[in-house]
Amino acid sequence: MDIETLLPVIAFVAITTGFWAVWTIFNKKSSRAAERLEEWRDPFARQRRESTGGANTNSVGAMFDKAAPALSKALESTSELEQSNLKIRLANAGFSKHTASRNFLAIKVVSLGFGLFVGGSYGFYSAGFAKNSWMALVIGGGMGFFLPELVLTLMKWSRQQKIFLQLPDALDLLVVCVEAGLGLDSGLRRVSDELVTGAPEVCSELATANMQLQMGKPRRDVLHDLGIRTGVDDVRALAAILIQADRFGSSIAQALRVQSDTMRVKRRQMAEEKAAQTAVKMIFPLVLFIFPGIFVVLVGPAAIQLMENMLNK
Repeated sequence: MDIETLLPVIAFVAITTGFWAVWTIFNKKSSRAAERLEEWRDPFARQRRESTGGANTNSVGAMFDKAAPALSKALESTSELEQSNLKIRLANAGFSKHTASRNFLAIKVVSLGFGLFVGGSYGFYSAGFAKNSWMALVIGGGMGFFLPELVLTLMKWSRQQKIFLQLPDALDLLVVCVEAGLGLDSGLRRVSDELVTGAPEVCSELATANMQLQMGKPRRDVLHDLGIRTGVDDVRALAAILIQADRFGSSIAQALRVQSDTMRVKRRQMAEEKAAQTAVKMIFPLVLFIFPGIFVVLVGPAAIQLMENMLNK
């Protein structure tokens, strides 16, 4: 019996086993003790479950949450430094929950499996068991494995750019609130309430910092975590200035005013730099798109007449 005859049987057994394993993982019932511990860990779990009428227990998200611990074990690192770097990257992209790293690793495993399936199916269908089919399998798996990393990098960059552009407005409003007599905690709360529609990323970070302050966390640690969680240099500088002002007892309003002026000068310099680069960047569209059209319009009739004269002769 050759391999071509056994291939459908092997594929059927593999697919059936895979579906059975996924079904077993997704339908694993959690005990009542585990649910109560989850409610203690997440105080809003019961409220969300009651508001949805228990629909989340059968949803795809709930199934993925159940399967994520088992899927993420294959890629979970034992180094605390790598785990911390992954958490920081996820926080910079806007995923600050304690289960973000676990879910991300589970997504990488699922994406790897999907990439292997697509690459293997394409390779074996087009080339059989030749060398190119195995190369397609490897390429599909590699693309599936690194696709979540690429998406995370793009989300991180996009969110940092939004925070970078939204921060001046939030800082100006914070300066006004502090100079009007509000404390730093009240100013952060007011800014997060007023700019929630225009600057949602900055407001969410300020709301998180305000919640940590209300829970009793030291202000120095809260501001330090704010700079690390955003990953933006201006926010880190702002956090450092506020920490120094709080430590030495200097005026927070004056520190915020200096930081606001510094950021305004920095953004004006960046705008001037981009304006100076405009002439150089316009060369490429001019050469590629505008000059060929002008060349055809100006030289085309003369070239046609020259060709006609040469043919008549």
